[in-house]
Amino acid sequence: MTSGTTVREGRWSGRHSAKDALRQRVWETLEREGYAVGNPFSAIPDFVGAEVAALQLAMLPFWQSANIVKCNPDRGQGWVRLQALKEGKRVYTPVPELTADFPFIHLDPSVLRARGIAFDDVMYSEGALAHGERVEFEAMAPMDICVVGCVAVSPAGGRTGKGAGFADLEMGIFRELQLLAPDTPVVTTVHEAQVVADEDIVMQAHDTPLDWIITPARAIETRSPYPAPGALDWSAVQPDQFTAIPFLSALRARLSA
Repeated sequence: MTSGTTVREGRWSGRHSAKDALRQRVWETLEREGYAVGNPFSAIPDFVGAEVAALQLAMLPFWQSANIVKCNPDRGQGWVRLQALKEGKRVYTPVPELTADFPFIHLDPSVLRARGIAFDDVMYSEGALAHGERVEFEAMAPMDICVVGCVAVSPAGGRTGKGAGFADLEMGIFRELQLLAPDTPVVTTVHEAQVVADEDIVMQAHDTPLDWIITPARAIETRSPYPAPGALDWSAVQPDQFTAIPFLSALRARLSA
């Protein structure tokens, strides 16, 4: 630890040593160079220029034609959620770390506007939980864009999150329920310092590659050579994920019935 209580190690380290080392390197770079907003460690980092990256994403044709956006709940993508709501798009955002007995929050801009709730008040997870509609996976509509949080990305579409596997778990369930079509863009916004060499990222069978990487300076279409995984392989779900995610066992039972 540093002085005070800042945790500098990943809470979910130990599953893959190369990914652990890469995350640590990126977190340290973001902190050292002043690119992080807040503490980047053991998290999908918030970063300087996150609002500009969201505006870069909003310029792309696939965004402009989208009606439903799934977006991770982390602060770095708060501007993406806000931009979507401002443009009249519906947003699905997961409960942070999936720790509640329901998985997702639905933010409908027309409903929020009718209730007098400012979009700025729901751009971060605390407000979304307070004012959004709680939904199960089975009640969600198919998404037009899937925005995921990343610690490190590569130009070929490689990605790694903070190590807990939440995003890939969600996307496996989406595919099983036919909510994430093969041609739905999988996108992230990151700082340029989070873009690493292709060989630095190890992609495993359950890892979903990125179609687009958006930084404050550019938009990278990856044309990724990595295959997208299929529906969730329940046998590959870690025991600690079943323990930590309250609804997961019940969802498996429902989908297996």
